[in-house]
Amino acid sequence: MTPIVCYVTGRESLGAADSTEKLLARIRAAVSAGADWVQIRERDMTARELLALAKAAIAAVAGRARVLVNDRIDVALAAGAAGVHLRGSSVPAGEAVLWLRSGNAPSDFMVGVSCHSLDEAGEAERSGATYVFFGPVFETPAKKEFGAPQGIAKLTEVCRGVHIPVIAIGGVSGARGLECLRAGASGIAAIRMFQELDVPQLKAALAQIHDRANSDSSH
Repeated sequence: MTPIVCYVTGRESLGAADSTEKLLARIRAAVSAGADWVQIRERDMTARELLALAKAAIAAVAGRARVLVNDRIDVALAAGAAGVHLRGSSVPAGEAVLWLRSGNAPSDFMVGVSCHSLDEAGEAERSGATYVFFGPVFETPAKKEFGAPQGIAKLTEVCRGVHIPVIAIGGVSGARGLECLRAGASGIAAIRMFQELDVPQLKAALAQIHDRANSDSSH
């Protein structure tokens, strides 16, 4: 199965006055390089700003990738995004899914949940989540608030313990991303890989992930 590759945005680290425009350029580059999903994760934006960015991102990917919005169900629906990604402080996944599946969203609207344990992943699955993010798998500056890295053994445990896709996050670029896929992850998500590599490097990195995954699945 072809792995899912998700670009989680973080415009504050792009270091430019026109960071929104630079972010849209990064989104285009990520999708051109082979990203399947783009999660808009800009927590400091107002609802109006976030809606404008989500709409611009959807236009930028032009149907080549799914755009998800972090936390804000209202913005995701208003923008016509493919789904919402819920974090620990968001509305409970079960309540969100119940409301969304009661005619308030398209039938294929995705609901993802950030998880940091097998219990949390299992709860997300029982709540009707479409997929879960699990991490941080490795050491990464963006995930220090969530404590020590979970490691490959815990990732493997979660992948074996639930039946919905598990997306590994937290320092998973390059060879580490391949290690996560071998552990059973359905895909990887990253911020720094997409924002620090130039376009040729990014294309090479994603090609390696897809090619190695396809090679492993053929054996």
